[in-house]
Amino acid sequence: MMHRKELLATGHYYHVFNKSIADFRIFNTHYNSERFLHTLRYYQLHESSMKLSQFLRLQEIQDDGFEKHFIPAQRPEEKLVEILAYCLMPTHVHLILKQLRDDGISQFMQNIQNSYTRFFNEKHRRKGPLWVGRFKSVLVDSDEYLLHLTRYIHLNPVSAGLAGTPKKWPYSSYHEYSGNVGADRRICRFDDVIAINAGEYENFVNDRISHQKELAAIKSLILE
Repeated sequence: MMHRKELLATGHYYHVFNKSIADFRIFNTHYNSERFLHTLRYYQLHESSMKLSQFLRLQEIQDDGFEKHFIPAQRPEEKLVEILAYCLMPTHVHLILKQLRDDGISQFMQNIQNSYTRFFNEKHRRKGPLWVGRFKSVLVDSDEYLLHLTRYIHLNPVSAGLAGTPKKWPYSSYHEYSGNVGADRRICRFDDVIAINAGEYENFVNDRISHQKELAAIKSLILE
């Protein structure tokens, strides 16, 4: 595990994750999850011409959720990080990030965590921190590891019993990898890194469902 900012190298990929304090359910509604996804997209930028609140108003927020529109894709030189994969779980978040600027991942994570904490606390009339602390990160040191890591992340909801297949979990980038998301909805950029088509990727992930469920069951027994 790497915790210090200076160990995060620009141009490299990292598995980044964090969880809520006391396993508090922070992604507890569709609206909240959609809000966090918009936050991910917005805070990739090194600088923005508008505040997040202004951006969200442009997204035509409805009482029952967000309209399905994101800001246009930005040039790499305008970003802190590139997002390759993500999965929101009720109590935690998994991300695969490429750092594009020095200290980019740290800035990005600080921005999204602080922003979502303010939103969540105001909505639920609570005070105090929402996350356990600074995020954790692990260097992704090969393309093979990167591919298998995306599968692990996308199968998290299945392992946890939240969905029968990754396709049935709406809050992950699996839908981008399987080709079920339009260009205006995409958050991730992975085509130049992961050379596998949508159909092959679906098979690659689904073939591992039973195995990952077994591992989750064994882990649960060990911890009891």
